[in-house]
Amino acid sequence: MCDFDALWADVLRIFPVLGGANSISNDPVDEKVYENVRQHLKMLGSIDTFAALVDLEIQSAIRNVLVPKFWKHFHAGLVSTELQGGIDDQALAIEALPDKNRLFTQFIDAINELHDGFQSLMQVKPRLIKLIGTEEKAAAKTVKFMQKDGIKNSLRDSLLAQLPPTFSVVVGAFYWVHFKLFTKASNLALTTVDSDVFDELLCVGCNFDAEQCCCQKLTDMVNKTNMKLFEMNLIDRLTGSALTALIKLKIKEHINDTCMGIFDRSHLKQLETWLSDVIMSWLTNIFTEWKSKDSIGDIEVPESVKSFKVKLTYFMYETFAQSVIGQFFSIIIDYPDSIPAIDDLKICMEKIDMRVYLTESLRSSLEARILHPGVNTMDILTGYVAAIKAIRHLDSTGVILEMVTAPIKDYLRKRNDTVRRVVTGLTEEGPTDLSEELAKGESIKECKDSGADEFSNWENWEPDPFGIDASIMQYNSSRKMRSADIISMVVDIYGSKELFMTEYRNLMADRLLAQLDFNSEKEIRNLELLKIRFGESLLHSCEVMLKDVTDSKRINAHIHSDGNRTENQLFEISSLIVSAQFWPSFNKESLQLPEEIENEFKKYTKAYEAYKGNRTLNWRTVTGRVNIEIEIGDRTMEMVVSPILAVIIYHFQNKNEWTIEDLSSITKVPPSALRRRLSFWQNHGLISETAPGIFTLLEKESEKSQFEDMSLAEADEEDLESAMASASDQREEELQVFWSYIVGMLTNLDSMPIDRIHQMLKLFASHSGGVEFTQDELKHFLQRKVREHKLIFSGGVYQLAK
Repeated sequence: MCDFDALWADVLRIFPVLGGANSISNDPVDEKVYENVRQHLKMLGSIDTFAALVDLEIQSAIRNVLVPKFWKHFHAGLVSTELQGGIDDQALAIEALPDKNRLFTQFIDAINELHDGFQSLMQVKPRLIKLIGTEEKAAAKTVKFMQKDGIKNSLRDSLLAQLPPTFSVVVGAFYWVHFKLFTKASNLALTTVDSDVFDELLCVGCNFDAEQCCCQKLTDMVNKTNMKLFEMNLIDRLTGSALTALIKLKIKEHINDTCMGIFDRSHLKQLETWLSDVIMSWLTNIFTEWKSKDSIGDIEVPESVKSFKVKLTYFMYETFAQSVIGQFFSIIIDYPDSIPAIDDLKICMEKIDMRVYLTESLRSSLEARILHPGVNTMDILTGYVAAIKAIRHLDSTGVILEMVTAPIKDYLRKRNDTVRRVVTGLTEEGPTDLSEELAKGESIKECKDSGADEFSNWENWEPDPFGIDASIMQYNSSRKMRSADIISMVVDIYGSKELFMTEYRNLMADRLLAQLDFNSEKEIRNLELLKIRFGESLLHSCEVMLKDVTDSKRINAHIHSDGNRTENQLFEISSLIVSAQFWPSFNKESLQLPEEIENEFKKYTKAYEAYKGNRTLNWRTVTGRVNIEIEIGDRTMEMVVSPILAVIIYHFQNKNEWTIEDLSSITKVPPSALRRRLSFWQNHGLISETAPGIFTLLEKESEKSQFEDMSLAEADEEDLESAMASASDQREEELQVFWSYIVGMLTNLDSMPIDRIHQMLKLFASHSGGVEFTQDELKHFLQRKVREHKLIFSGGVYQLAK
């Protein structure tokens, strides 16, 4: 009869795990013990059952003893619950952890303990094989435990099944310390510190004093830990995600530290070198450094590391591209100095499709930075031109440019001073983007030619890039505008060369009227350059205007040479005689001159009539400049002012006090405009508002009255006002010619839609040589008549108001 107690004691001597122990003694077991257990198992016929029982006990020991004991190291408040986010969040949190070194030590201790238990369990298999014997191996292979890497797989599955949410931070802290140790040499190479000072600094690897440096000891601990992880087949599944997140974090940090805000040199080669020399060398170190040098010889980089390099290279390009795109507004402003950064982004976009991200990011950046009322129109135009240059360098197809600049064009179209600012930028002195483009002397391509050019060059045709939202693009004109020059694109903001030329006429008229020392050479140069761009027909009126200036100087010289006329004159008059039909319309301001001054103008008119025969002059008294000399008290002032200001102060020499109403009546200037002009003389201390609406001449300098407005307008404010009507006002006058025809059509046909009205008016204009206009312009004109209650708009048709 079998002594089961003795048998069980022998079984536990071979397999302590069956008794609940998780370790096996290294002491050898006597062969008699193996023989005793083997004979009884054969006699009982339960060898396979016994092997299965051992397998279950090992899995139970892994699941209930080893794994909980391992995770217990990380449940004692080592990591704050605030860090239980995604992998990327936990990687970012590693930098903020104050106790990374403690987590580093804790991780090593936990792995060492887990590895000891794993090693004990791995001794069960050879003992079981020795117990069963060679004749029973075929049967034992059916047991799951006997399968290859059975214990490793069970250990891995159990660990992952009980994985705590903060474990990635612990792994990240471990490899964070390892990375710091590994990159110690490269960090020292970047440090330019005196040797005496360096000896007093902490070690950049272990943070200890240089004399107590323990970097080598810590590195050995890391290598041993990596070796144990590889033995247990846990390096990928247990630490892979945290290691990946940490590497991505280091790549982002390196890009921010070395590339942020530097646009005048290329960075891609340096980044690729850093990735290969630092990151990939570190990964190779993790996978191979712990191995015996004798056993590996000239070991190659593992395939897993090689394949991972491809993913990290892609991530590096993507991160760098996102960094450049995030700074693209600054790159635009710095163009052309920022061309190396644009070239880097171009290379990245060839590898990674980021067009949609670029367009959305840049559109939002432009809208936030320049498309708001606080930015000057000229600054917006400068940014627009710079964006055209920079984006065209990036994308020669022009698709990204069209999508990004669409909001800028829409916003500029809503600003009233856009056209005037563009014309000013084209013609002002000093180097500007627009004036430099104008000096190139290229002509604007007509829309009708763009289609022919596109089809004639069909061999070089390129399709639009994939992934672009077609709804955003204006395909009816996109081909022409993508190849257009900068001035063409600026003109395209309004889509009308005529409007730009009208504004140029206004600007030139203002300069001719304001400048006493007119520089004809500069204006003629600008005019010739504009002719190349816009054609001679649109600029014929400007040529006449320049001729008027030259003729006026000659006429003034002739009249002033007449000694009989100059004997009794109170002051000298120099006139600018304009051909009214070629000049822009003047604004409708009026001014009544004092009688004695008006008589001097009549004398000049008679002299002109005597010189020109059958011609006479119609004076515009509000436009021009007056040289005056004021003597008041002990003060003498010489000034150049507008006629309205001169007339105002002239009336105060006859009467020291005026009410706003009386002064408005005698000068024919509305009270609101008159008060604005009076502020000029208030600023100069000649006039004071002693009571509301009552202005008094100040004989002596004194403090302002209590009724004086303390925030008076600037002295030269009126100089900013144009003597010419705005382009929109002039356009309104031109369209007013058609009003009688519109009234006639609606009287006969009762009601008409806008497209029918437009067709009939265009027919009239083409036969009579009249003004050309678009349907949108006609719509604005008709809507104004609706607001004036002269028309009724209902059901999509216009009717005369009853």
